[in-house]
Amino acid sequence: MMKPTYSHFSGYHVCFIFLQVILTSENLMVTTLTGRVVARVGGQAELSCQVTPPRSVEYMEVRWFREDKSKLIYRYRGGHGVNGEAALEYVKRTEFVKEDIENGKVALRIHNISILDDGPYQCSFNDSDFSDTAFMKLSVAAFGLKMEINVQSFGYDGFIVECSSVGWFPQPQMEWKDSNGNVVPYSSLSYSQNEDRFFYMKITLLFRNQSQEGITCCVLNPLTGEGKQTSLIIASKYSVMRINCQCGNTKNKLMN
Repeated sequence: MMKPTYSHFSGYHVCFIFLQVILTSENLMVTTLTGRVVARVGGQAELSCQVTPPRSVEYMEVRWFREDKSKLIYRYRGGHGVNGEAALEYVKRTEFVKEDIENGKVALRIHNISILDDGPYQCSFNDSDFSDTAFMKLSVAAFGLKMEINVQSFGYDGFIVECSSVGWFPQPQMEWKDSNGNVVPYSSLSYSQNEDRFFYMKITLLFRNQSQEGITCCVLNPLTGEGKQTSLIIASKYSVMRINCQCGNTKNKLMN
């Protein structure tokens, strides 16, 4: 009768493979290409995340959540998207991007961005021996629709100049500037939000017994660095000789 043989090498080899799998899983982590994504209202945003070191995640479970995982946006499992689980406001608005899934890189593209999409997100990967989550923030920007400027007589003391603009998000910066580009202290500044969370801004300036070559009302979106401006000229303290409204766009930079 032959005795069963036992190979110490085979035992060590199995143990080595088992330890290698554990160490590989422990070394994996989920990261994002950028911690913040800026998108415009009506446009699209791409929330990307990846597993490092690179490896295929084709058969991993990948999910995107809002904030504290209370709202599921998209779920990918078993090589395809899972329907019927996402929050209603994201149905038919998402697209799974997996061109580089073999290297661990995927993304969720959200279409028709609204202000309600603004906020923090989570991207999580899950496998039988691995689970990790990355965090990112989607910042939504809206560019003001129009600007209005009005001049009212203030008795014999001067004029009140009022500038207003609507359709901004987040709350924009608003200020007066003189013809040399210097900031002029305002008399009052107020804002409000409508039910869709768009900001309405109003700034006023009081001229007392003085003439001014030119004054410009400037509104700037702090996220994109883009703004609008309107200029006018008041010739004297008694009357508005000429109002020259130049409504245009100014652009400093766009943050990605």
